[in-house]
Amino acid sequence: MKVVFTDGALRDLDAILAFIASKYPAISIAFEGRLASVMRRLGRWPNSAAQVEQRPGVRVIPLVRYPYKIFYRVTDDAVEILHIHHAARREPWDDMP
Repeated sequence: MKVVFTDGALRDLDAILAFIASKYPAISIAFEGRLASVMRRLGRWPNSAAQVEQRPGVRVIPLVRYPYKIFYRVTDDAVEILHIHHAARREPWDDMP
């Protein structure tokens, strides 16, 4: 199954990559490799991650070794990455009504 990023997820990813490149350049390549590995996993086994109790249809997978969580949903033809957030931050929907 293909993996696609929403505009919000791409903004999240751009900010994360810029932060890592500026503060921790030595881990940039490893981080990107781990992210690619997780994207391949989601493409192969889209329902393998835990469901988010507060958001039906949304799943979350931690980016092991790095303090980020990837929120996504599975559609008929794709895995849609919704958000990528630092684990210490509030969940993306906490500010939603």
